[in-house]
Amino acid sequence: MSCGECTITLEDVALQLGLPIDRSTVTGISVIAEPVALCHSLLGVSPADDESNFTGLKFSWLKAKFKYLSVNATEVMCAARAYIMHIIGGVLMPDANNNKVHLMYLPLLADLQNVRPYSWGSAVLAMLYRDLCRTTKPDVVDIGGCLLLLQWSYYPGIGRSYTVLIYCLMIEQNAGEGFIWMPYRRPEIPTVIPSSARIHSHLWCINAPIINFQTVEWYNGDRVLRKFGCILYIPDPPIEDNWMAWRPQMDFSSDLQPSLEYIQWYSGKPYLLGRLSTVVPPQMYQPGTYEPVTDIEAKLEPEPDPEPKLEPKPEPQSAPEFEQSHTHSADSSYHPNF
Repeated sequence: MSCGECTITLEDVALQLGLPIDRSTVTGISVIAEPVALCHSLLGVSPADDESNFTGLKFSWLKAKFKYLSVNATEVMCAARAYIMHIIGGVLMPDANNNKVHLMYLPLLADLQNVRPYSWGSAVLAMLYRDLCRTTKPDVVDIGGCLLLLQWSYYPGIGRSYTVLIYCLMIEQNAGEGFIWMPYRRPEIPTVIPSSARIHSHLWCINAPIINFQTVEWYNGDRVLRKFGCILYIPDPPIEDNWMAWRPQMDFSSDLQPSLEYIQWYSGKPYLLGRLSTVVPPQMYQPGTYEPVTDIEAKLEPEPDPEPKLEPKPEPQSAPEFEQSHTHSADSSYHPNF
């Protein structure tokens, strides 16, 4: 959008979940050759002794087997692994079904003293990015990933719409005064978030791949610099052949406005929202806010100049009608229903 971009970042993961983001990659063998033996070794019990090809642990089975703790130290360690597996599959990285956790995470819990050295924060964000992308498909009805990170509201009372373009226009109209670009800068936030959560804050705005086993997503910190109190410049194009992390140019500013270069670069780029024309309902306009992006806003149909008449008769005023985009046919134009 012309005002900039905003998404879930490593800052959100670190401050809300307290997970490390600068450690070893969360990866390993995703296909377990002997799942029964692995479960007996690390959990003390297997969910299916007569089946050797299961790939996940159901939450109902974990709860039934480890509901009560034993005084035996070995069983306590097994219960701790089961609890962590439940947290991974039920809170941090759930799938769309949200009823089991993949078995590939269990080997990472073999030594419980070396669990924290993994970059769990970036792994959680990678899974959330992948599920957000997957959910954009029309035939997908459920979403996975850590949805707790989506409940932090950057703009209170933005309203409801089933159209992405309308959401973008609403944010555009209110980005100057109502949108909360830096929610963690509020004075009451530092009192509830420990300072240790900010230890790797220098990594929040980098450009780097984030990995969770076979899931690899690119993290673009240079596209959300306004979240970190910096001027937004023209973002670099995606890098497909370079997996080295790098830090973008960061110039702090108090007005949080995009740079003039970014605004000029953004002008005339309707493809950023899919080359679609749309109709903006009158109720979307609010007093004191600037107009939406002109290159995706439907134009009002100009009224022809009236011919001079000796005795003009008053005609009733009719509501202005939006005309269709000149770059699309009537069948391909985008007209959301409200």
